Amino acid sequence: MSFVFLAAGLGIFSVGYSQHPDYKKETSNLFAAVNRYFYIPDSGFYREHAVKQKDDHPVSYLWPLCALIQATNELERLWPHKDYMKQVYQVIDKYDDPAPPSPGYDSYPGRFKREDRYYDDNQWIGIAAMDAYFRKGKKSDLKMGKKICAFMMTGYDTVSGGGIYWREGDKDTKNTCSNGPGIIVLMQLYQATHDRAYLKQAQEIYYWTNQHLRSPDHLYYDNINVKTGALSKHPFSYNTGTMLQSNVYLFEATKDSSYLWEAEKVAVSAEKYFLSDGKFRDDYWFNAVLLRGLEHLYKHTGNSRHLKAFAKCTDYALANEKNADGLMGRDKAVNLVGQGGMLEILARLAWLQQKGAL
Repeated sequence: MSFVFLAAGLGIFSVGYSQHPDYKKETSNLFAAVNRYFYIPDSGFYREHAVKQKDDHPVSYLWPLCALIQATNELERLWPHKDYMKQVYQVIDKYDDPAPPSPGYDSYPGRFKREDRYYDDNQWIGIAAMDAYFRKGKKSDLKMGKKICAFMMTGYDTVSGGGIYWREGDKDTKNTCSNGPGIIVLMQLYQATHDRAYLKQAQEIYYWTNQHLRSPDHLYYDNINVKTGALSKHPFSYNTGTMLQSNVYLFEATKDSSYLWEAEKVAVSAEKYFLSDGKFRDDYWFNAVLLRGLEHLYKHTGNSRHLKAFAKCTDYALANEKNADGLMGRDKAVNLVGQGGMLEILARLAWLQQKGAL
C-alpha cells in the first residue's frame, strides 16, 4: 500500500503552524547553560540538579548521562567538526562495571558505591554510540554497541515467553523501556554488520513486546510482572517512541510495509495522546525519545504533521518554561536528565529546521 493511501486512511492532513524560533540558537544557549550549572570540572562528573537538593548524591546517576550522550550526538550532527561526545563518554567511563556475566555500566559510579545495573540505561548509551558510528565510522563506537548488546542480552530469558528484564538485580518485571531500546540496539548492529542473528533476536523481542505490552490503541504499557502477569498500564512517550522506531528499523531491514503501516498507527496515537494539547504530557527526555521515532518515520514518509505537532509543544516550553538561568523548568529542582532531553529535542528540531521539514 502506498503511503498516500495510508495517510488518507489514518486521517492525516496538513495543518498550519506559526513561525518557529531559531532552534540552533536555542540549542547552543541551553548547551552552554548545562555545562555551566551541571558539569563539575574538578571531579570530572556532572551533578544531578542545578541547585543541590537535600538528598542528592555527590554526583549524578547514570541516567542523565544517557540523555546527554544522545544530545551531544545530535549536537555533533549540527556542528560536525566538534567533539561534544568526548566529555560525556569520559564521565560515563567512570560508571564502568566489569562484573560478570558481562561488562556494563552501573547506575552509580563504583568508586562511591555499587548499585544495580539497568539494562535500559546501558541501551541508551548503546543507541547513541551506534548513531555516532553511522555518522563517523569509528570502530570504538561499534565496539561500544556490541558491548552493550552483550550485556543487555544477559537480561533476556524465556520466562513469560521471552523479553528483557528492567534491571539486573530484579527479576520481577520486563518493561517496554528495556525491550524497545533493546530492539533498536540489535537493529543498529544488524545494519552495521549484516549479521542476521541480530535481526532474528530483534524480531523475537519485537513480537514478544507487542504481544505482552502493546495497548489496544497502539501505545505501550510500562511493564508486565512475570510472576503474576499483572500489567502496569501507564503509557509513557519514550516507550511508544522506541517501539515506533523499532517498526521503522524493521521496515528498513525487511522492506515489509506492514512495519511502516504499524509505525504510522503508533505515531498517530502518540500525537493524539502525548501532543494534542500543544504542551508536553511527559517530561522532556521521555519526549526526546518519542521524537527519535517521529524523525525516523519522517525519513520514509515525508509527512511532517507529527513533527510539527511536536515542535508546537516545544515552542510552548521555550516560551513558558525557561528559567532565569537559561535552563528548562521553573522548579528549583531542575535536573540534568530533563536538560539533556530538551537539548536533544532542540538539536533534532534544529536539524529538521535546516532541512526544511518544519
